[in-house]
This record gives sequence, structure tokens and C-alpha cells, in this order.
Amino acid sequence: MVLLGTAWDYQDHPTEFLVKLEALAGKGIKVCNPPAVVRWNTEKSYLRELEERGATVVPTMWLGDAGRQDVRVAMADFGVDRVVVKRQVGAGGLGQHSFTQDTLPGDRWQMGRACMIQPFLPSLVVEGEYTFVFIDGEFSHGVLKRAAEGEYRIQSLFGGYEADYSPAPDDLAKAEAVVAALPFDNLLYCRIDMARLPSGELAVMEAEAIEPYLYPEQGPGLGKKLAEAVVKRLA
Repeated sequence: MVLLGTAWDYQDHPTEFLVKLEALAGKGIKVCNPPAVVRWNTEKSYLRELEERGATVVPTMWLGDAGRQDVRVAMADFGVDRVVVKRQVGAGGLGQHSFTQDTLPGDRWQMGRACMIQPFLPSLVVEGEYTFVFIDGEFSHGVLKRAAEGEYRIQSLFGGYEADYSPAPDDLAKAEAVVAALPFDNLLYCRIDMARLPSGELAVMEAEAIEPYLYPEQGPGLGKKLAEAVVKRLA
């Protein structure tokens, strides 16, 4: 068996990464999570499928590229004065932009790649982002990720930090609904990242099934759960 771990530059070499995984699987080696899952999860357009399957997703405009006018159109469509522009293939908040009505990009600005525009969620700054770790389809532990002062991105690269989090039943049910909406069964691991909409409902930001950090510091039982799931697959 091969477990994916800390391959955190895969977004810069997605084709090469997938070819390697498929070569391993072609030799009869069990890969977790499997290449088909990785292929599906590489492009964030998978959020469309999750929404079609009943998950609550952050409203998103999908574009082959984006310029100043697209940012303005997104603000008007979402009825907001601040948006975030992200790569469709990306990780760690890298290459991400946030614009307001007063800080629009220049006339010649282009994202330069397939991207997505979402309304900025104030809850990311006020509450933070909620992470739900699942092992073998079962909830393992939760994590609250907070942004540094003056920042909205919660990744440690931008000064973000984590804390323990025990989800309320309704919030956990929203995360479990995302797992149920995945078009794959029996994933060894999956991490669901969610943020609260203005309505108060949690919405999925990302469903990480490639090689996400699983926050063992906040889940002291993670090692045992993961080991048991691995042993079951090897058997």
C-alpha cells in the first residue's frame, strides 16, 4: 500500500502526479486515496457536483479566466462589495486574491488561469474556518482554524493558527452530508473544510481527499483510527 503524504506541490504538477499514482495502481499497489479520487479532487469544480448531490456550497462563479470586469460582475451577482478569486487547481491559499469595490484590480489585470470567484465571508474573520476530519467514513475530530490579525486566510503560511473544536450536532450533520455527497465510498481519509454563510448555515469550502493535513494535534486518537483502517484494507 502507498499512502499519500505531504505531496503539497501536486497542484503545480497535476498531470505528472496523476501519472505516477496510476502507474503504482497499475502494478497492483493499493493507493490511498485512489488515483480516481485524486483526479476528481484535483480541480475545485468538484464543488459543483457536491452541490448537485445536495451539499451546501459557497456560491461560486466559475471562469476560464478572470479580469476586472468579471470581478465587478461577480460582486453585482452576489450582492456583495468584496469577493475572493481562487485557482481552480490550487492549494494553501496560494495565488488567491481578494478585491473590494474600493480596491478593484487594474484594467489589464487577469487571473491567467481557470479560476473561481466567491463572495468574501465575514465569518472567516469573526469565527474562522471549521475542519472536520473523517477516517474510513467516520468523524474523527474537529479543528477551528483562525486567521491572524488583519488577514482572512487561515493557513499557517499567512499566520493562521488552530484550536480544538467540538462541533454542535447540526454543524456535524452538515459535514456528514458533504461526505455522503462524495461520489466515492470508503475513503481512507477525507477532510471537510467549511465556513458559515450569512444565513448561519455551514457551507463547504473544500472537500480534501488527496493528501490533506489531518491535524493530529487536535485528534489524539487519529493514529489508532488510521492504523485500524489501514490494517482493514491490507487484510
